[in-house]
Amino acid sequence: MHGWWVTVYGVIAVSYMMAMYALEGRHRRFILAFAGGCLLSSAYGFLSSAWPFGVVEAIWAFVALRRYRAVPAAPSGR
Repeated sequence: MHGWWVTVYGVIAVSYMMAMYALEGRHRRFILAFAGGCLLSSAYGFLSSAWPFGVVEAIWAFVALRRYRAVPAAPSGR
């Protein structure tokens, strides 16, 4: 048992990840933030001894990073 703090961390990490996913269409930065959220969620999976969840979230982080690199940067407007 790791204590209640792991659960609190997990709720925060997964909530952050889902919020960034919802905002991805607004700017490519949110894709990068989503990748970070996936890494936070992956850490939660390993901390909570749910290693399959941790592995899958790490893979999603990799996929999101590839998507971030594939989306062209918005013009600066200057």
